Amino acid sequence: MSEEQTYKVVMNDEEQYSIWPDEREIPAGWRAEGKAGTKEECLAHIETVWTDMRPLSLRRSMEGSA
Repeated sequence: MSEEQTYKVVMNDEEQYSIWPDEREIPAGWRAEGKAGTKEECLAHIETVWTDMRPLSLRRSMEGSA
């Protein structure tokens, strides 16, 4: 991969984040989150927005039993 490689931030239904090469089709079960840029920019964005690493289903389950 070149240093010029751009990525997009993707998120799945469990609100888990990852990055994906911009020129490749996003895999099933994932959707573009809106941020694109260098690998470092995308990872920095994820670090800022993904503050709770628990999957959405676990968070909902824990809220329901509280």
